[in-house]
Amino acid sequence: MKKHPTISTEIGRYFLTDRIRDEVNFWTTEQSEGAQPPPVQKPAPPGSSIITLPNQETWVIPHCDLQSAIAGRQSHRHFKAASLSLDELAFLLWATQGVRHFIHEEAVLRTVPSAGNRHPLETYLAILKVDGLECGIYRYLPVTHALYYERTIENLPAHLTAATRGQSFTGQAAVTFIWTAIPARTEWRYAEASYKVIALDAGHVCQNLYLACQAISAGTCAIAAYDQTLSDALLRVDGYDEFTVYIAPVGKI
Repeated sequence: MKKHPTISTEIGRYFLTDRIRDEVNFWTTEQSEGAQPPPVQKPAPPGSSIITLPNQETWVIPHCDLQSAIAGRQSHRHFKAASLSLDELAFLLWATQGVRHFIHEEAVLRTVPSAGNRHPLETYLAILKVDGLECGIYRYLPVTHALYYERTIENLPAHLTAATRGQSFTGQAAVTFIWTAIPARTEWRYAEASYKVIALDAGHVCQNLYLACQAISAGTCAIAAYDQTLSDALLRVDGYDEFTVYIAPVGKI
């Protein structure tokens, strides 16, 4: 017997379609009305501790051909105790949100696609084992290819496990990538048609992480089952204008 759809089912399936685009008046978006777009990255507070990362000219990363990376891509939930090098972390960040080209101060081209080139995601890192870095919460600054050190958290592995609903391998990883969305960046151009494409953008980013991990003998596992309140609190984001959308722990395998 066919199951009757619930209201939440109707909403969920509607979200997956593109019917909303027919209902949006794109002549009244913030972009069409001449408003300035939101910044391309969330700025670090004045006086912050900033760590410059190695770049393509200096990092030492093994060659990995694309066919091998795709063939070997899989989720990993068990990691070695080994640390990542700073070169390896810099490479993973570049692969997932790195800037390829500056168009102007309001737009940059990155290593991943994004609807309308709006790039609504911010990359936070819960670092446990990266050479040369203290344990704690960091945020990637893609425009300058640097890290902003936010804070230390006592017993960070336990906080990560709780934030991911008991998935303890997050607390055993070398670093856990936590992506947030700032919807206003995409809403500026697409208004109510923004939300599906923000979710698609997150998928593009995480797939690049999977493939990049293949080059450094590391693995990851995409996590969409997390405690929203605890995850947002871990990053000190407000849960409305910015909130967690995706998580991926990374470690050596």
